[in-house]
Amino acid sequence: MKTFRNLFPEEIDQLQRQGCASSSWDDVWVAAGFDPLRVKNVTFSGVNYLGRFSGEIDFPGGVKKKTGIYNALLHNCRTGDEVFISNIRNYVANYDIGDRVVIENSDLLAVEGETAFGNGTMVDVLDELGGRQLMIYDRLSAHLAYIMAFYRHRDQLQEVMERLIRDYSARVRSNRGYIGAETRIASCSQLINVRIGEGAVITGASRLREGSINSNRHAPVIIGPGVVADHFIISSGAEVSDSAVLSNCFVGQGCILTRHYSATHSLFFSNCQGISGEACSVFAGPFTVTHHKSTLLIAGMFSFLNAGSGSNQSNHMYKLGPIHHGIVERGSKTTSDSYLLWPAKIGPFTLVMGRHHKNSDTANMPFSYLVENNDESWLVPGINLRSVGTIRDAMKWPRRDKRKDPDLLDCINFNLLSPYTIQRMIRGRKILRQLQQIAGKTTETYTWETTFISRSSLERGITLYGMAITKFLGNSVISRIEKMKPASWTQLKACLEPQSAVGCGDWIDLAGLIAPKSEIARLTGRLEAGGVGSLAEVEQFFGELHTRYYELEWSWAARLLEEELEKPLAALTPDDLTGLIRHWQESVIGLDRMLYEDAKKEFTLNAMTGFGIDGDGQTKEQDFLKVRGTFEKNTFVTEILEHIRRKGDLGDRIIHLLEELQKTEKE
Repeated sequence: MKTFRNLFPEEIDQLQRQGCASSSWDDVWVAAGFDPLRVKNVTFSGVNYLGRFSGEIDFPGGVKKKTGIYNALLHNCRTGDEVFISNIRNYVANYDIGDRVVIENSDLLAVEGETAFGNGTMVDVLDELGGRQLMIYDRLSAHLAYIMAFYRHRDQLQEVMERLIRDYSARVRSNRGYIGAETRIASCSQLINVRIGEGAVITGASRLREGSINSNRHAPVIIGPGVVADHFIISSGAEVSDSAVLSNCFVGQGCILTRHYSATHSLFFSNCQGISGEACSVFAGPFTVTHHKSTLLIAGMFSFLNAGSGSNQSNHMYKLGPIHHGIVERGSKTTSDSYLLWPAKIGPFTLVMGRHHKNSDTANMPFSYLVENNDESWLVPGINLRSVGTIRDAMKWPRRDKRKDPDLLDCINFNLLSPYTIQRMIRGRKILRQLQQIAGKTTETYTWETTFISRSSLERGITLYGMAITKFLGNSVISRIEKMKPASWTQLKACLEPQSAVGCGDWIDLAGLIAPKSEIARLTGRLEAGGVGSLAEVEQFFGELHTRYYELEWSWAARLLEEELEKPLAALTPDDLTGLIRHWQESVIGLDRMLYEDAKKEFTLNAMTGFGIDGDGQTKEQDFLKVRGTFEKNTFVTEILEHIRRKGDLGDRIIHLLEELQKTEKE
């Protein structure tokens, strides 16, 4: 602990000559090396502790300023070493201020009474009337929030989780605030009951009240001009700027909310982006993105979403108020001017186009188009599996992960094909076959739920789902063989046996964490029984589950392998696996060729419209070539071709291995 002393009489005289005053100089304590020349026009009240001021701090443009306190009023504050506090129009009260902190040209920074700094704030997520209300705290993950929001029917579970968060909030409750080392606060109006971590940059904020800014040196938080935030928590690496307005919100790691974005009673988890639009009672799972002023997200759960301009939803029918909510599962997109009537549930990786005035449920038809035609909803099952945009999205998400903090709050699984999506395809394929069987193969239009499906779309959907299921299964088998490196057929069959039965049942997506439903049931059961004593244990459970993903995935894939080949693992022959690998090659290469053809559409003459604005056809092509390049040299196209080559070689290599193992077994 740093030692402090009282001021010497000559230091008090020096301070008074420099315009300083104190209600009691005996209550001003200073550290060794204190220089009174660095404190000018400062009024002290209450008990204050001052650090050492001897160096300089760099400012933009090559400007250097001497550390110290100038033109300010400090009440009950403790400053670290080498701080720069200057031109405080009102006062700074009840704050512990870390080393090398800059606070300048600001109005008011104060802690008034006891506060938990946003922890324990209630957020009316999904239901504006509070039916799914939950508490936020510093380390809230998307997965715990998922359980709190959607398992409301488990009263004991809710009571336990609320108690754990209340206990955490009580531990951080204080009548003193904290500003972490190397934080910079400039030209701000009011910061009231706000706790700030290390390295934060807060410039021009209008009002920050009752919140935590959980910045750290690995992932600083940026708060920009005009921001108004009340009852909030902002996680490491996030940026809230340019007159964004937040009320009762949690902002996750790496999020960006800017350009007048407005949000109330909403949760934004890792890497969300809200630009210019509006959110109300939204559960925004990882990578939920909206970039348009005309877009409203309301009372919905989203993740990996790309919301087009003018996207909108309706959560009330003017009867009992805004009580309805909707689920748009991971990877979906909404086109410009799309509309969804809640309640609705949209399956994973679905493109929503047009306005849908019926309560849609397409959960068992992933990778589809949901389009409007003559005021009716039409479904095109599985068509997104052949869309180059879907694959591009899956590739870009890991690259756009902005989280720099080594302590990650959300466990994010980026896999496009997983037990979660494949089980939906299996159900979807079964539904399509049943529709075909009941209505007949020659029927031109099928009806399912609140949608219509054309005959060609249905037939293509069955084919696409089959190809994707085979692709996933082949991927899993090949990965297992390559990981285990069997030296004989006996060893190969042994390595195909799952190590555990965990994962064999249904899988769910807890806003980024893909996991067996049985394991989540185990966690919730332990919570209800009092077997989990802290929020840290819950975090650890999610982390371990995420780490074990591929082990648990194989347990599920092994059962699927038995179903697809219609025999137990112990009875598999080399011919069975060879046939599977050849089918896998056909499916992978077939899907890639569909992607190749889809990408080619971006290089047709129609795509050149608007190029070569003042020239002829040749100028148009030349302009297009300069801007877009050639189809053959497009990076994504070359990646597709390389993927086809690589997967073909991989399949051949595994087939050769199976043949060699079979020879060894016979010998």
